[in-house]
Amino acid sequence: MSIHVALNHVTHYRYDRPINLGPQIVRLRPAPHSRTRILSYSMRVEPATHFINWQQDPQSNYLARLVFPDKTTSFRIEVDLVAEMSVLNPFDFFLEPSAENFPFQYEPELAAELAPYMAKGELTPLLKKYVDSVPRTKKHTNDFLVELNQKLQKDISYLIRMEPGVQTPEVTLTNASGSCRDTGWLLVQILRHLGLAARFVSGYLIQLKSDVKSLDGPSGTEVDFTDLHAWCEVFLPGAGWIGLDPTSGLLAGEGHIPLACSPDPSSAAPVSGAIDECETEFEHHMSVTRVWEAPRVTLPYTDAQWESIEALGHRVDEDLRRNDVRLTQGGEPTFVSVDDRDGAEWNTEAMGPTKRLLSADLMDKLRAKYGDGGLLHYGQGKWYPGEQLPRWSLNLYWRKDREPVWTHPELFASEHKDYQVTDVHAQKFLSGVARRLALDPKYVFPAYEDTWYYLWRERKLPTNVDPFDARLSDPLERERLCKVFSQGLDKVVGHVLPVARGTHTQARWQTGPWFLRTERCYLVPGDSPLGFRLPLDSQPWAAEGDMPWVYPPDQTQQFVALPPYRRLRYANGSAEGAGSPAGPGSAAGTGAGFAERSRAAQGPEKAVASAPAPSLRVPSSFESAGWISRTALCAEPRGGRLYIFMPPMSVLEDYLELVSAIEDTAAELKVPVILEGYEPPKDPRLSTLRVTPDPGVIEVNIHPAHCWEELVDQTTHLYQSAHETRLSTEKFMLDGRHTGTGGGNHFVLGGATVADSPFLRRPDLLASMVAYWHNHPALSYLFSGLFVGPTSQAPRVDEARNDSVYELEVAFAELQRVTRENGDYCPPWLIDRLLRNLLIDVTGNTHRAEFCIDKLYSPDGPTGRLGLLEMRAFEMPPHARMSLTQQLLMRALVSRFWKEPYRPARLKRWSTELHDRFMLPHFIWQDLCDVVEELNAFGYALKADWFAPHLNFRFPRLGDFTAMGTEVELRLALEPWHVMGEENAAGGTARFVDSSVERIQLKATGLISDRHVLTCNGRVVPMQPTGQVGEFVGAVRYRAWNPPSALHPTIDVHAPLTFDLLDTWMSRSMGGCQYHVAHPGGRNYDTFPVNAYEAEARRLNRFFRTGHTPGSMQVPKDERNPNFPFTLDLRRAPSST
Repeated sequence: MSIHVALNHVTHYRYDRPINLGPQIVRLRPAPHSRTRILSYSMRVEPATHFINWQQDPQSNYLARLVFPDKTTSFRIEVDLVAEMSVLNPFDFFLEPSAENFPFQYEPELAAELAPYMAKGELTPLLKKYVDSVPRTKKHTNDFLVELNQKLQKDISYLIRMEPGVQTPEVTLTNASGSCRDTGWLLVQILRHLGLAARFVSGYLIQLKSDVKSLDGPSGTEVDFTDLHAWCEVFLPGAGWIGLDPTSGLLAGEGHIPLACSPDPSSAAPVSGAIDECETEFEHHMSVTRVWEAPRVTLPYTDAQWESIEALGHRVDEDLRRNDVRLTQGGEPTFVSVDDRDGAEWNTEAMGPTKRLLSADLMDKLRAKYGDGGLLHYGQGKWYPGEQLPRWSLNLYWRKDREPVWTHPELFASEHKDYQVTDVHAQKFLSGVARRLALDPKYVFPAYEDTWYYLWRERKLPTNVDPFDARLSDPLERERLCKVFSQGLDKVVGHVLPVARGTHTQARWQTGPWFLRTERCYLVPGDSPLGFRLPLDSQPWAAEGDMPWVYPPDQTQQFVALPPYRRLRYANGSAEGAGSPAGPGSAAGTGAGFAERSRAAQGPEKAVASAPAPSLRVPSSFESAGWISRTALCAEPRGGRLYIFMPPMSVLEDYLELVSAIEDTAAELKVPVILEGYEPPKDPRLSTLRVTPDPGVIEVNIHPAHCWEELVDQTTHLYQSAHETRLSTEKFMLDGRHTGTGGGNHFVLGGATVADSPFLRRPDLLASMVAYWHNHPALSYLFSGLFVGPTSQAPRVDEARNDSVYELEVAFAELQRVTRENGDYCPPWLIDRLLRNLLIDVTGNTHRAEFCIDKLYSPDGPTGRLGLLEMRAFEMPPHARMSLTQQLLMRALVSRFWKEPYRPARLKRWSTELHDRFMLPHFIWQDLCDVVEELNAFGYALKADWFAPHLNFRFPRLGDFTAMGTEVELRLALEPWHVMGEENAAGGTARFVDSSVERIQLKATGLISDRHVLTCNGRVVPMQPTGQVGEFVGAVRYRAWNPPSALHPTIDVHAPLTFDLLDTWMSRSMGGCQYHVAHPGGRNYDTFPVNAYEAEARRLNRFFRTGHTPGSMQVPKDERNPNFPFTLDLRRAPSST
């Protein structure tokens, strides 16, 4: 992610007459200890007739002594340098044990060397007062310095002061203002009076415009900026000189380039020297220009590049429309919290304390854009074995015809607020809903926790605990007992209204009594919403044919248009609807019909014409009680909010009618509600957006886009909304490896309806994509997550199952035969059956596959017959435009295969080459360039450079070195992870993943194969020619860390990795580098990086451009594994023969 910047600095003095210039001392060359790498430097001086002598002062600063033999009217210095702006972590240092806490004393030997930097100035009154105000209590040295630096930044205002020299500390404190020189010198004196060695620093400050705006504070400069600057450095035993910038209150980073560091400001002036007396004009110009930028995830494209990408997206769209492809594209982006990267809920756990609140905040932003008139619903999500409760699901539904479903967004309650709702409100609410449905509210009844169960549970507790602090090992059970006994066993949990859709011979809605075994409705113990805990088993028995089964609608059928919102709202009384204005405006409650219904809802029971009362007789023994309403609408006050539990429905129109009655009641009572329970029946007339929890992430199931413009808008808005909600699209490993969120970004392709699905209408489209992905592994690995291989969650067909490749060829041939014999038609079920048992993982799971078709045309039922293809091998890219570029590539390939199906004569058998050659970024990039070239030949002008950010994100560059004209670059490569065997765990068994093995790619340019050999830890790296003269690529596989459970636990960590360019003619290393698998200073990080900058700093500080093997080296034997010819595996001992 480095950026190369060119800094230009011009200092120009003009004199009113020719004068003599005495020797001039110029301190405008970056100091030797500069942590920012200087790639080139130039200083040009006028008059051109001069003598220059480069030297170093007592502090090792570079200075140029200039002597001018002739008089001159002008003196001009121009400095031009190129700096590599790579991220530096200013806190990456260690302290000696004696200096870990302030105050501390320097060792006598060290104090003698630091004496010039501890010379104290006069302790004037204000300076003494300020020094005395600094607490001397024991505190960690880092914290003490940071707080002191920030305090000074707040106390002293910054101003631009053109006068030469530096103010005394007393003047600066008196004015409470000063330039950077003044505050820097003030901090030096404060530190010295506190017993610390400090020095004054002058240098260049480079500030670049941030790619991403800050969420928490100032985002920095709006334009790239540079200037001369001054700051302070303090000496800490174990760490050396550490820069403190009191102007900003920050530590010095990569933008601080020191020119001169000295005990006194007078010896750090940029230019000093004597001249004849004269009038002088002074000019000063500074500029900074970006000359090269590594493709990076925070700003992946220039404006020109993005315009080209957008233009191509519209061009592909034109072809898709012209050819009637009817492609829709959705996805499942995943996000993590930026505030708790180490929390279990953002790494391994599916549920957690903040996920639901953050999801609700994100949903609010999405609802503001997409959910005008939409319905917000808190439903039940996935439920996996081992989880006590099902996961929740935040859902947003809106009608595709743009008619409203819910017109009062202010009546959606927020889970951040307490509305002081009680069970009285719940009873009143359900009574109001009952009257609006023309039902008798007397059938509303309260529900209680099961008294007998909790009394029994209390008796089972240990004798030395009580229910309020049960000390149980299960935290959910512990919290449940405490809650129940705190609120009391006689507390009303909520209210229930039995309600069901009437048959054709009955009223529109029906209700009736419930026959319970006890005098009260006791709920099933648990933590689920009230509606899921109703004692349905105790209801009278009914024959299987009399039960109110709910069947999912067949998605392949034709659906009529939904009734208008007004008709749904007044479905129970035509007279009411007749007097109300049409359209959404009537939903505000201004019509006479609504007022009439509201009065009826609040008045006595006789004010409403209830439906005919159902039979109240108690069913006799073994009589099928089919007349009982077995579904119910529930109202439960929870946390001061009113939750309305929706019963299951078979027909969408009924569900929407019930929602309208709930909205009317909420508007009348002025009680915001949260709808939960059963979701609306799946229906193509309804658009859906979901936010759900997954292990370590929040997952957003975005609604499908029908064109490129929609796709750009949806993706960009989602990423921005997540950012504003403090959710991130990236995660980091402890060692600084930058990854996606880990939950994936599975792209979902299909059609607006099942009948529109391009994969069911043209089966050769799916076959073309599977075959093309198979023959181009770059499409599988460039965009994937870290977890690849046969046991991953999205394996390729041929990973560990070469026989499946042959079976795929048979399936493709059969698909072509059936299509040809049926006049270019293939039954949808056959498309699914031919590929369902091949597009699987090694266990036969149809969902855990690169091409997931379990919702294409499943034999399981209507819920799996949606005509969808899910591409599961896509990791979450950190930037929205990177995601869109991936999707553009996919759309272009779909368009191409629709017009020209891809039918290779034979699928490539990659064998072990897949996990050797195509683990390396060079060959993945080479393969991707072939894909881009083929699309260009088809007429789509993709550029390979558009995927450079993906390459750098997926395969970060570690470093490089140059020796004997050979340039060697190191990049991280892919490494398949292995799932271990089952191990005993609490409550069952567990399977761990061995991620302890890593791989690095070495790419050499200018290598002379007959002379040079690249070695790693004394062993030959098998460098293979790439086809370009002097260019070779190889890889090293090594053990990076030692987990408790690994494939080969006795193999130790290979650290550090020493790479040598071995000259076989001279039998010695001519240069090399070192890569430390862990922190070279022994630091063990226990927290994840907070952002991409800290992550990159952790990676870069483990690489050194020095460290080759000294002395004579024997040329080691070339050891090449015929199965993995590109890779040296350090885990295997070298051959003795």
